[in-house]
Amino acid sequence: MTDTTTIPDTFALGDLTVHRLGFGTMQLTGPGVWGPPKDHDEAVRVLRRAVELGADFIDTADSYGPYVAEELIAEALHPYRDGLVIATKAGLTRTGPNVWPPVGRPEYLRQEALMSLRRLKLETIDLFQLHRIDPKVPLEDQVGELKALQDEGKIRHIGLSEVSVEELQEAQRIATIVSVQNLYNLAKRDAEPLLEHAEANGIGFIPWFPLATGELAKQGGTLDELARKHDASPSQLALGWLLHRSPVMLPIPGTSSVAHLEDNMRAADLHLSAEEVAELEQAV
Repeated sequence: MTDTTTIPDTFALGDLTVHRLGFGTMQLTGPGVWGPPKDHDEAVRVLRRAVELGADFIDTADSYGPYVAEELIAEALHPYRDGLVIATKAGLTRTGPNVWPPVGRPEYLRQEALMSLRRLKLETIDLFQLHRIDPKVPLEDQVGELKALQDEGKIRHIGLSEVSVEELQEAQRIATIVSVQNLYNLAKRDAEPLLEHAEANGIGFIPWFPLATGELAKQGGTLDELARKHDASPSQLALGWLLHRSPVMLPIPGTSSVAHLEDNMRAADLHLSAEEVAELEQAV
C-alpha cells in the first residue's frame, strides 16, 4: 500500500533535536538489570554501532546495574560526537536484581545527578529524568531540586517517568518538562491520555518496553503477515507502528546484541499506510 502519512524523522527536546528512533541501555546489564553484562565487549560494540546507525538519543539510568550502563556509555562513546544526546534518570534505588525502591529526597536526587555527571564524563546532562515519583516526598520538592540543578547548569532539560496527566501538569507548574517516559506498546496502551496530552503540548513521549510482540508475532498473526508483506521483522513493525502513532513518539528499543540492534534500527525506514496502522491497532 502507499504510505498516506508524513512521518517526521526528528523531534525537538527543548533546544535539542534528535532522531526519533533512539537506543535504550537497560538490557546492556546483567540479569534482573543487575551487575555487568554477560559479554562486556559486545555491549560496547552495541553502543558504538547504535551511534553509527544514526541513533543520537541514548537513554540510560543510574539504576541500570546500578551504574553499569552509564559507565559503559562513557567507555564506548566518550568523547561524544557532536549532536549526541545522553539522557539519564534518578529516583529508583537498587537493593538486588529486579528490586527498585523509589527515593525522591532532594539531597539524594542531587547526589545522583552529580555522580551521573562523573560517570558519564559530562559537564551537563542533556536530559535528566525523575525515574519515579516518590510518594513519600512532595512532588514540588523532587521536581524543584531538578529545577535547581537546571538553574545551576548541571542538567539541560527535565523529564519524568511513569506519570499521569495530572502529575505531569503539577510538575509543569514547577519547571518546564520536555519529555515523559511511560510503558507503552502495541499491546499495552494505558498511557493513551498521557500521549495525547504530550502531543498537544509538544512534549516528547518515550515508550519504555516498546517491543511487546508476543502472541501478536506468532506465525499467521496480523503482525507476522504484515511483517512479511513489508519484508520486515515483527519487531520492526512494532517499532514502525510507534513511529507512525505520533510525531512526539521517541522509541528507545534496547538490546545486548548487534544483530538485534541492526534489525531494530531498520524500523526507521518502514512505511505504513493509515489502513495498516489501524489494522495493527485493531489486532490487539
